Amino acid sequence: MTKRSVVLYPGLGVGHLTPMIELAKVFLHHGAAVTVALVEPPTKSPDFSAVVARAAASNPSVTFHVLPPPAPADPPGSEGGTSSAHHIVVMFDHLKAMVPPLRDFLRSLPAVDALVLDMFCGDALDVAAELKLPVFYFYASGAGDLAVFLNLGRMATSTGFAEHGDSIVSFPGAPPLKASDLPKEISEGSPEAKPILGSLYRLAEADGILVNTFESLETRAVRALREGLCVPDRSTPPVYCIGPLVSGGGEKEHECLRWLDKQPENSVVFLSFGSMGTFPKQQLEEIAIGLEKSGQRFLWVVRSPRNPEDMLRPLPEPDLDALLPEGFLGRTKDTGLVLKSWAPQVDVLRHRATGAFVTHCGWNSTLEGITAGLPLLCWPLYAEQRTNKVFIVEEMKLGVVMKGYDEELVKAEEVETKVRWVMESEGGQALKKRVAEAKGRAIEAIEEGGSSHAAFVEFLKDLDNVSLP
Repeated sequence: MTKRSVVLYPGLGVGHLTPMIELAKVFLHHGAAVTVALVEPPTKSPDFSAVVARAAASNPSVTFHVLPPPAPADPPGSEGGTSSAHHIVVMFDHLKAMVPPLRDFLRSLPAVDALVLDMFCGDALDVAAELKLPVFYFYASGAGDLAVFLNLGRMATSTGFAEHGDSIVSFPGAPPLKASDLPKEISEGSPEAKPILGSLYRLAEADGILVNTFESLETRAVRALREGLCVPDRSTPPVYCIGPLVSGGGEKEHECLRWLDKQPENSVVFLSFGSMGTFPKQQLEEIAIGLEKSGQRFLWVVRSPRNPEDMLRPLPEPDLDALLPEGFLGRTKDTGLVLKSWAPQVDVLRHRATGAFVTHCGWNSTLEGITAGLPLLCWPLYAEQRTNKVFIVEEMKLGVVMKGYDEELVKAEEVETKVRWVMESEGGQALKKRVAEAKGRAIEAIEEGGSSHAAFVEFLKDLDNVSLP
């Protein structure tokens, strides 16, 4: 049989590219030739360049192709090319403008057996239809999110849930959610909701959806998806749970790993909030005070505060002395380490000294925490993270909430209390036991004969059937 040739199209954002690279490895393992078609961000990003360089160096069997930029056009709300439009609008406009370069690239290839899209790349469905290519989505978040967002897609208007406030809304496959636990743009009915809902509506047009989860983690959501309950007005495409797809790590020399080597087993709380997660100075001070008062060991990644109106601009290196309470770094030097901007997260989470994870509930980080067997202290910030938090806490029971995440500040007392609770209490120990069991199920799922391995084999058979003339 000739080798399958697959093109992966991860859209924008490091959080979307990273799991797509892990998917490329699975395709390689099953004998496919893989090309990743990359979109450069509209604003130059050193983070993006660094991730692409690392990915290309460590995956020589995968072809990485950066698509040429689209023809220049002033984005909405711009004058002279400096956009004042919301970053979500900028993202969708940029991805729409990338359709011609993607089409040209696909036409230039000798053979393409399937196009696999990121969830926000719905405009590329039209390219696949034009070129008569089988097209699948890779949904880089969980099955619970997918169940909720497929339902939301049919409400493709910008009216939102603003009138619901904190009232409870129900969706097939999900525990009861507060309307405010949906992405902010949708819950508040902002204009940016329209392109998001439009892209969610198109998910059901694909030949199938690959989801970065494993069945036993999200049983209720997977059942609802398979029974077609989440797309009430149309048929649901096949859903394949093929995760957890998590980076293997492999950083050896970073200073924080040497520091962790010197700490006792399961003694360190790791705090990290994703590639876009930042806090104002006042919140950083509350975290610092809470950590110091807790007396627990900690490893904390601090990024410079970001202007919420300017989400796309790269951040400068943080000035820790200016951002943190006076004398904090000196007083905690024996128990804590603060890192600027970045840490080798997977390696930190899997280190024997790490005992808990304070996370923004991005799905990559959630899976990395679960597969490392760590309890999650949930502090959602943006996008689908509040929805993830509901599933982590209410459905999976693998984490607890940092109270105040939905208010102006999470207070120092809450940081101190929750960090102590997870590290010292019986409840914390019970939580650790549940996560250890979930870690075992995650490992089983991706092994040969496991549910996720079997789902990927089934997907490849279905792909061959779709590809037949």
